[in-house]
Amino acid sequence: MADQSSVFEKTYKAYLEQVTKIDLTSIQEKLGVEVEGNAIIIPLFGKPTRVSARGIIDQSGQRPSFDICVILCKYLLLCPDSIPKETEWTAYRDFKDAGPLTTYFANDVERSIAAQFSGRLRELETAGKALGGCPPEMDLSNDLSMRFEALPRVSLLMLYNDADEEFSAQCSVLFQRRAETYLDAECLAMVGRLLFTKLETAAEGMLISR
Repeated sequence: MADQSSVFEKTYKAYLEQVTKIDLTSIQEKLGVEVEGNAIIIPLFGKPTRVSARGIIDQSGQRPSFDICVILCKYLLLCPDSIPKETEWTAYRDFKDAGPLTTYFANDVERSIAAQFSGRLRELETAGKALGGCPPEMDLSNDLSMRFEALPRVSLLMLYNDADEEFSAQCSVLFQRRAETYLDAECLAMVGRLLFTKLETAAEGMLISR
């Protein structure tokens, strides 16, 4: 475990070193983020996180989990030269280099959401709203359809049908096509998994507060 922590720390510092070389004002508009002095503020599922040479800090003043740090750094480092226009929705498996991770995404994101919230449609909706989820700007026939802004210009669409007498609960999580311009396939898979864990945490918080 100590060795793994050491690897994580080295990777974290290496990413920060790369990020500090970026001209933040040059990426501000392209990413739709806010720059404050030598720091850049990135909303992740609506919650601001500060990235600077000093480190990555969330709202609580703590360093986020390693996967979140990687996502945020890659988001900054992969900033495109211009804002891509491709906003149509697509499945994760259709992204370039997604192949090795398609099973992971299906099991640890889509099936995990379906299993966790089977028979709990209203709880899923409430948890989704807590993450800033809102109805998509289109008519869909699913039991629940919610759009999430994981990061500025990186949107997700969750389509959920609850279990009934004939079928088990089903969930699909889609991305806008342009998402692969901002993050690589591995990070997009981590964003999907983060959606599940945040929904789960929000639902647990609601149960505790009752």
